Amino acid sequence: MDTAAGTSLYPFHRSKTIHLVRHAQGIHNVEGEKNHDAYLSYDLFDAHLTPLGWQQVSNLHKHVHETGLAKKIELVITSPLLRTMQTAVGVFGGEGYADGIDAPPLMVANAGNSNHAAISSLNSPPFIAVELCREHLGVHPCDKRRSITEYKSLFPAIDFSLIESNDDILWTADVREANEEVAKRGMKFVNWLWTRKEKEIAVVTHSGFLYHTLSAFGNDCHPSIKSEICTHFANCELRSMVIVDRSMIGSDVPTTNYPGKIPSGLDLPSDVAAEKHPKQGASQ
Repeated sequence: MDTAAGTSLYPFHRSKTIHLVRHAQGIHNVEGEKNHDAYLSYDLFDAHLTPLGWQQVSNLHKHVHETGLAKKIELVITSPLLRTMQTAVGVFGGEGYADGIDAPPLMVANAGNSNHAAISSLNSPPFIAVELCREHLGVHPCDKRRSITEYKSLFPAIDFSLIESNDDILWTADVREANEEVAKRGMKFVNWLWTRKEKEIAVVTHSGFLYHTLSAFGNDCHPSIKSEICTHFANCELRSMVIVDRSMIGSDVPTTNYPGKIPSGLDLPSDVAAEKHPKQGASQ
């Protein structure tokens, strides 16, 4: 059968939709664009969002609600750095938090010098912090995280249970993670996603992580699609992608497939019947 060039078909239960988001503008983005050496400054340790970054978060929050995306997302995964967690809860979290509500806030007021009101976890998907989707590790203090103990006090409703060490043992002051290592870590993260039962997941992460992870994909596509996948993300940009399991990594069972033949009865298709029962009276 002839098919359109480049068209692929996969079982639905062997796919997931992921909504990839780069964090909003951080103080390191501003200072680093003025002077690249600023990335070495400890003044930018675990960089937080700028006021403009919070405006970007507010606009994306409006977008995901206006498009109905907010109601579809079953899980939000965030890199455990201040700027990504601020972005994640601001975009996908609830509205303002009020005392007396029987739910912990996703973010307390003024977390990370934000001058921002607390953010509620009501009517929000679960949030989980994952180290695998961090930015390049090492050398730049803006990419070094705080202790999990401190984060838990700032983001009470984020689940940090997958992070093994309270302190940041992955970041080193003298060695910067190579691009190839980031790409390898990114593929490990993508494979880990198949262990999750959720079908529609938001991931809030970083420019370098996204670029080097996604560069492994799209080589069998039209160049314009490859570019759409791999081009560097703007601050607070969201791109929705579908990933498919070609190698049986995932174990999801189909939830929408239906076996048919209930009740059971004869159902031999006509084309199969023609093969099984050739015409009688054919020439001898």
